Amino acid sequence: MCGIVCGIARGNVVPILMEGLKRLEYRGYDSAGLAVIHQQDILRRRAVGKVSELEALLMEQPLSGHIGIAHTRWATHGKPSKHNAHPHFSRNNVAVVHNGIIENYQQLRSEQINKGFIFTSETDTEVVAHQVSLALESGDDLLSAVKNAVKAFEGSYALGIMSLAEPDSLVACRKGSPLVIGIGYGEYFIASDVAALLPVTQRFIFMEDGDIARLTLQGVTIYNAEEQLVERKVHESYLKMDAVDKGGYRHYMLKEIYEQPYAITQTLAGRFDKEDRLLDAAFGHNAADIFDDIKAIQIIGCGTSYHAGLVARYWFEELTGCPCQVEVASEFRYRHPVIADHTLIVTLSQSGETADTLAALLEAKRRGARYSLAICNVAESSLVRESDLVLLLRAGPEIGVASTKAFTTQLVALMLLVITIGRRHQLEPQKEKIITSALLGLPRRVEKVLALNTQIEKLAEQFSAKRHALFLGRGEHYPIAMEGALKLKEISYIHAEAYPAGELKHGPLALIDGDIPVITVAPNNRLLEKLKSNMQEVSARGGRLIVFMDETLLADQETNATDLQIVKVPAVENEIAPIVYSIPLQLLAYHVAVIKGTDVDQPRNLAKSVTVE
Repeated sequence: MCGIVCGIARGNVVPILMEGLKRLEYRGYDSAGLAVIHQQDILRRRAVGKVSELEALLMEQPLSGHIGIAHTRWATHGKPSKHNAHPHFSRNNVAVVHNGIIENYQQLRSEQINKGFIFTSETDTEVVAHQVSLALESGDDLLSAVKNAVKAFEGSYALGIMSLAEPDSLVACRKGSPLVIGIGYGEYFIASDVAALLPVTQRFIFMEDGDIARLTLQGVTIYNAEEQLVERKVHESYLKMDAVDKGGYRHYMLKEIYEQPYAITQTLAGRFDKEDRLLDAAFGHNAADIFDDIKAIQIIGCGTSYHAGLVARYWFEELTGCPCQVEVASEFRYRHPVIADHTLIVTLSQSGETADTLAALLEAKRRGARYSLAICNVAESSLVRESDLVLLLRAGPEIGVASTKAFTTQLVALMLLVITIGRRHQLEPQKEKIITSALLGLPRRVEKVLALNTQIEKLAEQFSAKRHALFLGRGEHYPIAMEGALKLKEISYIHAEAYPAGELKHGPLALIDGDIPVITVAPNNRLLEKLKSNMQEVSARGGRLIVFMDETLLADQETNATDLQIVKVPAVENEIAPIVYSIPLQLLAYHVAVIKGTDVDQPRNLAKSVTVE
């Protein structure tokens, strides 16, 4: 959440900063601001709302300067307002932008007020500016002032700092919140995400935890957490400038839904030998030795990633015989988990910077976990660097806040892990071949599912006045129902809940009436007959059933419902059915949100990359 773009250039840096902010809008924010050093002053513009509001303000009150910092804020301390928007100043000689949370800001605030500092905002960030200003007043240069200031901070931060004391320097810091340095042609930039800087460079340095960097037109110097001068590798990004464009689609989310056949193909590419046998080396050079020692799985994730883990639990237990635990990262890290010997810790995150997931991994290591695997979409992320093994999703940038292609590729990646663990336990070679064949044919199956779009768009019209919805599933499709409910509530703001269908009579049946839609996931599997009984329970109480059902079952009389709508889903193997059935639910949520008129790609109160607790 939040976005940082800063730079030092030979010409006016403002257009670069504004373009960067636009490219970071997907992260979620409620205000935006920008400051530049101009002659002997620091000038600032801030606006509540979209970046377009800041852009309009700059048309009325232009700024120019060769060094500047910019930010999109997602409110944590203090409501969205102009005075809480970044950048923040201290005595007009220091300007700061900040992602993260300074946990001890109240203590620092009291100390700084006692020293005569005046606060103009409710944010935790303002103490950063004052702490740097305090160090500068003690005679430090800007770099030393920042090094001394950050020693007082508890929490997480990515910082961009400039000062009139050194009008040709920009300082960047990273602790627990991602930050990259962009290497231009005699110009240098920092940002929360490479996407912000693609118009000006494809060469990046990924700052490591504890790094502090000084940027001038002459170059970049970086110091590690021990204040030692270090060299960091320069990476060439494979992303192109148009990688985060909508590509003719109305919304990023719809584009990313339609990108799923290609994303799945990329996830599978290069992971099999000529005989279509999965390679252990796809997970890392020493993966085979680690997998030989694995007897249990612990999956950790948040939100959509957590749902992917819940699906995988069914796969692991059925196909490998290994016990599998799945837990929300924010709960795992704050209890006292017992991690058995020979357990593989599997972390799931699209960005690889999800604060709770990263902290949960570190907690698991602290408690003695020997092996870890990150399933992630960002090669240079913190989660990847902290893990023993890695399987990259290769799904490409996902801009929409509501995850789609990251979810399906996570499921594909998890099934690959099931195969390689399973063959060491109870997965028979013939069964492995069936699953492998199903995975390799999955992109074509997904294309067939996407052909349901028009029918689902028509179906979505029924939700225009709805305020509640219920999702049902059984077995490995219960987490798919959970994911469907999450998508609907995220982007349409309809209250939606998911239940295992067998739980209906234990409470949720009280909600059933002729107004609440009941969306049911009904593949042709061993639990179908049980699910039919649950559907009868809904029908008998006048409920409105919308059933996503295997097309081969339509000749059968599924229920006696008078208000029943069926969407025919192409028949697929049971092992990959959860992946396939998630896609119609994505389309349903999308079209309902469009009808409701919500901000599909940037739903209220949510952020794409959750880098704070």
